[in-house]
Amino acid sequence: METIRKLAILADAAKYDASCASSGAGKRDSRASGGIGSTEGMGICHSYTPDGRCVSLLKILLTNFCIYDCAYCVNRVSSNVQRARFSVEEVVALTMDFYKRNYIEGLFLSSGIIRNADYTMEQMVEIARVLREERRFSGYIHLKTIPEASPELLALAGRHADRLSINIELPTEAGLASFAPEKSLPSIRGAMGELRWRIEEAKEARTSHPDPDAPSSSAAAAAPPAPALRGRRARAPRFAPAGQSTQMIVGADGASDNQILSAADNLYGNYRMRRVYYSAFSPIPDASKALPLQAPPLAREHRLYQADWLLRFYGYGVEEITDTTQGGMLDLDIDPKMAWAIRHPERFPVDLNIAPKELLLRVPGLGVRNVKRVLMARRHGRLRVADVARLRAPMSKLLPFVQLADHHPRRALDDPAALRARLAPPPRQGALFPDAAAS
Repeated sequence: METIRKLAILADAAKYDASCASSGAGKRDSRASGGIGSTEGMGICHSYTPDGRCVSLLKILLTNFCIYDCAYCVNRVSSNVQRARFSVEEVVALTMDFYKRNYIEGLFLSSGIIRNADYTMEQMVEIARVLREERRFSGYIHLKTIPEASPELLALAGRHADRLSINIELPTEAGLASFAPEKSLPSIRGAMGELRWRIEEAKEARTSHPDPDAPSSSAAAAAPPAPALRGRRARAPRFAPAGQSTQMIVGADGASDNQILSAADNLYGNYRMRRVYYSAFSPIPDASKALPLQAPPLAREHRLYQADWLLRFYGYGVEEITDTTQGGMLDLDIDPKMAWAIRHPERFPVDLNIAPKELLLRVPGLGVRNVKRVLMARRHGRLRVADVARLRAPMSKLLPFVQLADHHPRRALDDPAALRARLAPPPRQGALFPDAAAS
């Protein structure tokens, strides 16, 4: 099979994995080492997929062959899809060629399981090793690691990759047992714990033995030391400096939003995840009868990301975000922060001139950046409506919940149902042909 045909098959097969962002990568370029590539800087273009999405990573599978039979996966062993497999040399050549043409800024590599977990992981690690050590590639590399692989292979993966990720797949152990019987939640969490330990150990070692003259890239670190540096303590090697991430499928099983966010909160707290991605289940060809016939509304995925942001940066707890009266589900009509505020009118209005930062972060329409601006601006005088408007905050959201020198919401909070109706988007007429409307 021609390489271009393999690329079409394996790039399409990788589209279901959402956890491919390159945020968090450290600054690194190859100007000092004489290699190629960078995780920053200008001159990097973006490529566009046929459906118009802008991507900056070469996002492919090593192969879509798989010995597992996960019901939700289009590449499962029982699926009737065309199969393809790259060689190590082909992935290396594609990455280098695409980078030189300014199509990409890095590589996101995942794979189906062939033979066994260790054999597949060895192939992926070898690709990263060749790119770093032989081709001296200093661009971004993200490897989707396999939890069943040996710890030694996970350690090698982290030496060459900027970020590692292990998909938890489904938020509950019961869901995973039903839809992916070959996978084990304890095994997945064990691998995540292994990565967390190695990431933290590497950070501590590099902090304890800093060497400002040490090469900044792994490719340069693999080269022999310069004469002037011989005899000095080398800086400890990097290990996945952009951390680890994971992905959960939303809507394939019966897990509520409360269960999904509880699982995410646990991952952030216990495994120091840089990011949890939520991927709305998409119906696949030859789907299992156990799966739903329709995808969940995309608004649910969007609300989960908003709720995730509240967990990470706004000090909310899971039980505060999800409404127990709605079966632990998020309100799809209004954002989670607004929904919490409407459920707790006794906490408002918040006086922007005296309230502490913790309360300001709870005000709908005020983000982290604007809260900092409010705290800074009120040092110079009492804030008025015109002052807040200059922050470009959404005033229609903000004003019912705040008190200013020239504004008080009065009785606006006495009727939460009426306030919700006023702030929620107006209902839209359903399409006669939903599939056509979505396209």
